[in-house]
Amino acid sequence: MAEIKDPENTILMELKDGTVVIELLADVAPKHAERMKELARAGAYDNVCFHRVIDGFMAQTGDVEHGDMEDGFNLRRAGTGGSDLPDLPAEFSKLPHDRGTLGAARSQNPNSANSQFFINFKDNSFLNGQYTVYGRVIEGMEHVDAITRGEPPATPDRMISVRVAVDA
Repeated sequence: MAEIKDPENTILMELKDGTVVIELLADVAPKHAERMKELARAGAYDNVCFHRVIDGFMAQTGDVEHGDMEDGFNLRRAGTGGSDLPDLPAEFSKLPHDRGTLGAARSQNPNSANSQFFINFKDNSFLNGQYTVYGRVIEGMEHVDAITRGEPPATPDRMISVRVAVDA
C-alpha cells in the first residue's frame, strides 16, 4: 500500500477491484476535507453508486441521499441529492484538476457542494478555478479507471466502503 503520511487526512475507498487511497488536501480545502471525513465516519458513503461516469473525463459519486444501493436506491434520482448537512462554500485554489484529483460536485451555485464528488480520469484544465479540488488518488487509480461508464451506467459500480485511514 502507498505510504500514508497523514492517516487522519487519508481516505481508503474500497471498490470492486481493490482499494483506492486518497490523500485529502486539508490545507487547501479544509471544509471539504472535513465533510468527506465526517460522512465516511458516519458510513454515509458505503454502497453509494457512481451515477455519472464519462469516459475520458471523470467518475462522479457521493449522493448519499439517493445513491445508496442498499437503502432507498433510486438510479433515476441518483446525482440529485446530498446529505442532511448544510452546503459548503467554494474553496477554490490554484490546484489544477489533474488526473486522479477529487473535485467537489455542485450545482450552478459555486457554494452548493455537499456530499458529491468526482475523480478526474485525465487532466481537465477547463475545470480549474471553477470546482474545489480537495484530494488526490495516491494509489489505486487503476481501480477508478475500471468503473463502469454511463450517465447513469445500466449497472453502476459502487463505493463498497469509505473509511478514514486512522480509523481503519
